[in-house]
Formats: sequence, structure tokens, C-alpha cells
Amino acid sequence: MNLDTLPIAAIATAPGRGGIGVVRASGKNLRPLAQALFGGAELKPRHATYIPFTQADGTLIDQGIAIYFKGPHSYTGEDVLELQGHGGPVVLQMLLQRVLEAGRDVGLRLAEPGEFTRRAYMNDKLDLAQAEAVADLIDASTEAAAKSASQSLSGAFSQAIHALVDRVTHLRMLVEATLDFPEEEIDFLEKSDARGQLRGIVEALDHVFRQASQGALLREGLNVVLVGQPNVGKSSLLNALAGADVAIVTPIAGTTRDKVTETIQIEGIPLNIIDTAGIRGHDEAVDVVERIGIERTWGEVGKADVILHMLDANHGPTRADESILAGFPAGVPVLRIWNKIDLSGHKASIDASNDATHIYLSAHDHAGIDLLRKELLRIAGWQQTGESLYLARERHLVALKSAARHLDHAEGHAAQTDQSLDLFAEELRLAQVQLATITGAFSSDDLLGVIFSRFCIGK
Repeated sequence: MNLDTLPIAAIATAPGRGGIGVVRASGKNLRPLAQALFGGAELKPRHATYIPFTQADGTLIDQGIAIYFKGPHSYTGEDVLELQGHGGPVVLQMLLQRVLEAGRDVGLRLAEPGEFTRRAYMNDKLDLAQAEAVADLIDASTEAAAKSASQSLSGAFSQAIHALVDRVTHLRMLVEATLDFPEEEIDFLEKSDARGQLRGIVEALDHVFRQASQGALLREGLNVVLVGQPNVGKSSLLNALAGADVAIVTPIAGTTRDKVTETIQIEGIPLNIIDTAGIRGHDEAVDVVERIGIERTWGEVGKADVILHMLDANHGPTRADESILAGFPAGVPVLRIWNKIDLSGHKASIDASNDATHIYLSAHDHAGIDLLRKELLRIAGWQQTGESLYLARERHLVALKSAARHLDHAEGHAAQTDQSLDLFAEELRLAQVQLATITGAFSSDDLLGVIFSRFCIGK
């Protein structure tokens, strides 16, 4: 028996106590389930009915609202039954078990993570990009991320992709029609303005990619790691950026023994600020706990998107500071943060020299903190364009990049004197396939399994 055709049920609200809890069921025909639950009572589709929820022997579980959605006019495209009762964990578990028991004869089973949304996708209620936006909206950590997820859920991202696919398809149609008439190949690119059409597609794809890249930044944020010797002010800087005392600050070197992570927002961009254990010079003794903390520091450095190398502006650079700098991985942006200018007499400033960007600030007095925030936004590539952004995922960006490469190859074939239209057409086809994977027109079952397994149960 195909499990995808069996009705499913799950608790649709978050774990824990709440004023209201929802048990949801979905399947091709849930009228027998509703009748079994409510003693043959008929539920009018899309109307709320206040009704007792009882065990099979008539014992009362709860009283609440039942709503029946007749497919295809439902979230999943199937019949959907929602039971809304009080949000106590025990009550909801009792209600779920009663629903599963009442639906045993029709094969009702517990839903897997994301299965309701997967069925919405399989029944053409949502495309794949919209389905992913459901999870992104739930997981959004900032207001800007939530707005972008809503844009994608509404279909804005999908519409942009469909428009690109339509333009590629139109150009493919012209090319492949010409392949049937070899004597016309020589003049094809000029007569149809194929190069101009292709250039327009490339520019439109580049625009979508920029919007998607900005949206991906809203979704993922940046991992910013604070690194430096003990007592240079890493924890003070974390507190200054967070606007709260999230890390313990004392004059005692080595106070921070393990990482402290705080997620903050700068203009809607989530930054995961990671304060780490101070790294001492090779000739300084460290205990076992501090040594483990230092090992973890280097582990976080290896995963960083941006490294803030903290130094003491009052004492200047030391051999230990240069040793720390030498251990940073190549290709990761490093900002050299000169802290304690309230003691050194420096002014808050930023200096983009040949070797690195140096920022002079005081975490204690908050002088220069805005300079650091602006530089982090610059590194992130954040641009406030006023345009709607798409909360894209890494797979979307990979597909867009791959499509851009195929279009670039197509331009190369169009520029050749022999005008290899068959190769031109093939690159267009491959670009179209890559774009179509975003909305799910060409997606493997393995990919779908990975995507929906990351959803919460009941959604």
C-alpha cells in the first residue's frame, strides 16, 4: 500500500502549553472519520462547529471547535479536519490518539515532518519554492526575514522564476524551429535578435539572483566570531553589540572559558555573534579547562563568515597578536578591532589599509560601535534597494548560478562564426532545467525528502 495515499493526522500547534491546540487530519475522504468522532453528526464544510470531543465510550476529552474543509478547497488539496481545543499537552495527545483510533479502519496514520505541506505541493496547491517558504516563515528570526518569506509564500519568487523560464522557452522554440531548416541557420541570430533576447534573459536572471542573495542573507545571517587574547574586551564588545549584558565581564583574564553566542539584528540582518575564550601566548601557562576553551575557539574560527580580531589599542600589537592572526583561515574577512580607545587616546575611526581593515573603538563607552555595524553590513553585501526580497535557500542560489553558467555558454556559442545552433539550444535547455528545479517542475524524490524532513510535524 502507498503510504502517500493514506490519511494522516498530527498535532499542528507547537509543543507545550497554550490557550488553544489544534489536531489536524488530511486525506482523500474524511467524512467517515468525522462521523466516527462525532456520532454521525454532519459537519458543514468551512463552518466552525462547537462540539464535544469524546472517547469511544463517550467519556469527555474536551470541548472545542471542529472545522471540515472539503478537498480541493483546503491547505493540502485533500479533505482536512481540524479539531481546535484547549492547548494542554496531555489533552492534545488524548485527542490525537482518539483521532488515530477512529481512523484505524481507513488506514489513518501519524504524519511525518512536513507531510501536510508536501501533500499541498503534490496536489499543486503550492510549488516547491512556496512550500519551502512555509518553513522559512515559521523559522524567521527577524521582521525583515518574515516579510521576505511572506513574499516567497505569496508566489512572488516563483513568478519571477516562471517569467525567466518562459523567456528561455520562447528562445528555445525559435532556435529549435530553425534547426529543422539548416539553410536558415546563418541568418537566424540576426533576424530573430537571438543575441539581444539572450542578453535580456541574462540581465533579468542577474536581477533575480541579487534579490535572492539578499534574501538568503536575511535567512542565514552571518557567523561573526570574536577572537583575541584574554582581557582585550571581546565580551564587552559582544555586550555592546547586543545592547545587553549577555556575557560576563571582569578584569580577570580568562573569564570566558567557553563560547557565548548571541543573535542580534543590524537593519534586519541576523548576526550570530560568537564570543570565544581568549588565546594566550605560547609561553603562558593555561589550565586544562582553558586549553579546551581555546581549542573550541579555533573550531569556531574555522566556521566563521567574519572574524573580529580584537586587540588592545592602549598597549599596541604584540607577538601573540601576530601569532593569532597567522592562524586565521584564508579567504575569511578579518576586521582588526582596536579596543579601549577610551584609554589610548585614539579617536573612533575606520582605516581600510592594504593589509586589513582597522576599526578603532571603545566597547566600554560604545564609541565607534556604529562604524563596526556599518562595516559588517558592507561585508555582508547588504544593500537597501527598497525592492521586495526573496528568502532564498542555498539550493536556489546554486540553481540560479548554474543557469547563469549555461546562459554564458550559450552566449559563447552565439558569438562563434559558425553559429553552432545545436549547442546553443542545448545550453538553453540546461538553463531551463536548472531554473525549473527551484519551483519543483524537475525535482527528484530524494530532494523532496530532504526538504520536507526539516519541517516540523503537523505542518
